[in-house]
Amino acid sequence: MSLYDDAVLVLKGYEDQEELRQTYLDHLAAHPDGLWKACHAGHLTASALVVDPSRERVLLTLHRKLRMWLQMGGHCEPQDTSLESAALREATEESGVTGLTLLPGGPVRLDRHPIPAPCHWHLDVQYAVLAPPEADVTISDESLDVRWFPYGEVADVADESVVRLLESTRARL
Repeated sequence: MSLYDDAVLVLKGYEDQEELRQTYLDHLAAHPDGLWKACHAGHLTASALVVDPSRERVLLTLHRKLRMWLQMGGHCEPQDTSLESAALREATEESGVTGLTLLPGGPVRLDRHPIPAPCHWHLDVQYAVLAPPEADVTISDESLDVRWFPYGEVADVADESVVRLLESTRARL
């Protein structure tokens, strides 16, 4: 199965955010290249919120370009076979944590946000992953910092999109 076919299947199976889900599906139908950064009308991305084994903290990255605390994530790559594998790859690359495990049940939520030109939109498919005990964290080239935050502190450092992702993740847990 191609990454495109996987994305359509995942989105068709996603049962929340009906209007936004349909926007993603319409985008893919209109743009067969809608999974790739080169699609200037916008493209799907895959991200993952990393949750510690005690389920009391999340790992956020201080994004180098945006200078915002965000979940791990980014663009799909040719080697990705699914949106899940793209989210897991991005979370591993950006956190340095090996042995991450996807929360079952598919995406936790969707988030569409504008990005600077030449592209216009990121249509992010957001997952949640559990870190193994004693996870070893490293800072990637895309980050200024990587840090664990108790759930109660996330709203103090991150924007509403991350807070909504945390809320949806906690509901799934």
